[in-house]
Amino acid sequence: MATKESTKKKEAAHKTEDGFGKLRIRVRAYESKILDASVKQIMDTAIRYDAKILGPIPLPTEIKKYTVNRSAFVYKNAREQFEMRVHKRLLDIVNPSPKIIEALTNMSLPSGVTIDVKMM
Repeated sequence: MATKESTKKKEAAHKTEDGFGKLRIRVRAYESKILDASVKQIMDTAIRYDAKILGPIPLPTEIKKYTVNRSAFVYKNAREQFEMRVHKRLLDIVNPSPKIIEALTNMSLPSGVTIDVKMM
């Protein structure tokens, strides 16, 4: 019983009035330059509202490889390989205010950039 109560107190200490203590943003893109530019834009927006930022943390690049036959019948052993690289970054914003969340949702980023936001 004492352990459940102590964990509840710890969780309550990390949360703000909004009900969450950390905003975890995961950004993905095919090109690393566009990804870094969009992460910098997110960081500048968060810094403008005096938020504490952890990151950006580069995550491992996901490589998807596809092997295709060059010819349908004659040259069976001749094959081509294509790959797609997905670059990823992770940002944590500690104790975000509602103004920061509103600014991040209204922000426009380049096409090809995917964002996943979790409230922890």
